[in-house]
Amino acid sequence: MMDLRLPKFDWGMRVVAVADLLNDGSYPERAPDALLAGAGTIGEVVQVGRHTETDTPVYLVEFPDGSVIGCLEEEIVRAP
Repeated sequence: MMDLRLPKFDWGMRVVAVADLLNDGSYPERAPDALLAGAGTIGEVVQVGRHTETDTPVYLVEFPDGSVIGCLEEEIVRAP
């Protein structure tokens, strides 16, 4: 049995992208690998979900330009 990994971030929490977030195909109207949010950009968690295959948390984060990007815990940290 796999250990359940609990989410580190909650809905409404401000977070910071720790690396450039690039288009992985989630935004078909943008070029592949286009920059969606640069490292250091502050956003807000708008939904917390779970990747079913790995049973790990996935966060939908809204950034100032209105983009909502799916982020893994390794890609964001709590904003100061």
